[in-house]
Amino acid sequence: MTEPRVYISGMGVIHCLGSGLSETIDAIQKGMRGMGSVACNPPRSTAVPKTHQLARVAADQAMEASDGTLDAIIVGTTTGGMSTTEELLEKKVTDPRMYRHHSAASVAEDLARRYRCKGPILTVCTACSSGAAAIALGLEMIRSGLAERVLAGGADALCSLTHHGFRSLQLIDPEGARPLDKNRRGMSLGEGAAMLLLSRNGSGKRAAELLGAGLSCDAYHPVKPHPEGVGAQAAMRAAVRDAGIAHSDIDYINLHGTGTPDNDLSEAQAICSLFPDGKPLLSSVKGAIGHCLAAAGAIETVVSAISIFQNLVPGNTGCLLADPDLHLNPVMEPTEGPIRCVLSNSFGFGGNNVSVVVSAPGVNRSYSPSPKPEPMRILGYACLTGAGDMESTLASLAGGRHCKGMLPIEEISRNLPPRLVRRLKRLPRLSLSLAAAAHESSGRSEAPSSVFVGTGWGALSETYDFLMRLFETGNRFPSPMDFVGSVHNAPAGQVALHFRSTGCNITASGGDHSFEQALLAAHLLIGRDDGSAFVIGADETHPVLSGLFDESATTEETSSDGGGGFCLGKGDSQPGMYIQMRFYENAENNPEVISSLVLRLGGPERIEAEYGAVLAGIPGCCRRQGQAQLQGFLSKAGKKPVIDFRRLTGEFASSSAVAAALGARFVEDGEIPGHLCSGHSHLLNGRGVLILGLGRYVTAVEVFRK
Repeated sequence: MTEPRVYISGMGVIHCLGSGLSETIDAIQKGMRGMGSVACNPPRSTAVPKTHQLARVAADQAMEASDGTLDAIIVGTTTGGMSTTEELLEKKVTDPRMYRHHSAASVAEDLARRYRCKGPILTVCTACSSGAAAIALGLEMIRSGLAERVLAGGADALCSLTHHGFRSLQLIDPEGARPLDKNRRGMSLGEGAAMLLLSRNGSGKRAAELLGAGLSCDAYHPVKPHPEGVGAQAAMRAAVRDAGIAHSDIDYINLHGTGTPDNDLSEAQAICSLFPDGKPLLSSVKGAIGHCLAAAGAIETVVSAISIFQNLVPGNTGCLLADPDLHLNPVMEPTEGPIRCVLSNSFGFGGNNVSVVVSAPGVNRSYSPSPKPEPMRILGYACLTGAGDMESTLASLAGGRHCKGMLPIEEISRNLPPRLVRRLKRLPRLSLSLAAAAHESSGRSEAPSSVFVGTGWGALSETYDFLMRLFETGNRFPSPMDFVGSVHNAPAGQVALHFRSTGCNITASGGDHSFEQALLAAHLLIGRDDGSAFVIGADETHPVLSGLFDESATTEETSSDGGGGFCLGKGDSQPGMYIQMRFYENAENNPEVISSLVLRLGGPERIEAEYGAVLAGIPGCCRRQGQAQLQGFLSKAGKKPVIDFRRLTGEFASSSAVAAALGARFVEDGEIPGHLCSGHSHLLNGRGVLILGLGRYVTAVEVFRK
């Protein structure tokens, strides 16, 4: 088998010291230091929020020398359109159209329209490691054969939520970050974006190679890193192993290096443990450009590539006196020298750790082929709806009733210890409850090692409460607890913390297809740890924000929320139930999307033989489009029972996770209750079910029995 090589064929970057590779190289060579906002060139457009504009600039640079054809786009972001949303909320603007760019997913979707990408569009929200996690997913997508060319990276703009949030945690150094300095006091926030065109052919003018990536979770604390750097060390070790090189091959480490006392100590402990016999050159660029949050890992991957093709090690800007207690000797000034392999670290809230290895093209490495994603075995499953848990939901459906609505918050977490949830709001309770119920359903004592969560809108309660308190107090008294809870990956972090899940920890936020994005991420990464994972889709409905953000929420009189959760294992030949992501395409500018779906599923004969029913998810905001797509599918694939599940669950972004959990129950029972199929129970006769997501994106998930 030919050794797969994934190349960085194009790069784009923008930050406070400049835009593009040339200006970035110049800033590194001169040891420049900048803080604060970025002037976009071309100037910032008022049509989209600044995060989107930064992403466009970086993406245009990365795509400049390409033919424009992309198989997938993966973007890491934490703020999305928050900078615009804050202004609108403070002015009490109630027109939902003004919030159309709020979602984290809207950044990647904007790029998809720009480059007419028809393939999967993924949004990764793992706090400060988001950009690096997006690159890791892009690497695995190409390795597995799902894509040939992927645009991956990160983007974040400054906003009040992040500025005052980090200030409330006392993590900001007003004099600027001083990574590894004895007198370091905190970070300096920055903004920016970086995008990398990843491909198999390395056709870029200044191509480097993406050798490997490692992901882990501390499962230690919602904010603080593990004091001994256990998770950071695990990510670095996994990245080097995945790259197929030895630790001694690493010439330079681009540190996470935020300048906070705890972060720098934790990373130093990890490096000292991993490199006991001599450390590579190392430095952090966050003293120069600030901490650009979700963009940081992507920007620093670009810096790592620059280090290789320019033979240039950045200086550890901001550090005047290296802390002797860290036992590290950072490169204090820009230094020239031969660099072949770079390890770049990105660590975020919730203990989300990602390390990537970048090299000169063609570095010798050992090779273990990445298997193509296989169906994952369902070990346990659960759901929560307005009717209650799985059994209550089934009872409601069997009685001819819907399961719309919202459970009281106490009812959501009745299967959890009160001490565990007493300070948690709605979304983390939903996620923890689903994880606990799915784990109990599995009958296993050991919990899965990895966590994948899909959420369309994140923690709305914490976000709203944080901003309202900020507005009401004139920015004086932000809530640190609400800030920590407001990040999209906070629920995934809570699940990892409770179950001590120290493997991959990914939160995807793709609107109505967030659960499908989480499932796809699990398909790509589940083999990296012990082959087990929680995969959860959950969303809360908020009395103010849901109507402003979610177009579909306003099409339904009954406010609804909930989700579905799974314990999954790596695919094998054992008898049991399995779940697999079979299709994900952008329907915009893609008139053949339904034909592509039928073809990917194996054609009409296979569809008839393998699926006994279709659970169709049609968001209320694009019901006409979705119904036309469904009729097109049935006309091409053949008629079969269809359950329009959003008519039953109500309108919320991750309702497809409920449908998938119900589908698992139907397959396990071998039939679908009569009230869902024209009054008569429908026998599946050994066949599985197909969960379709329709509308602006078309997805297909199959649940079946071996």
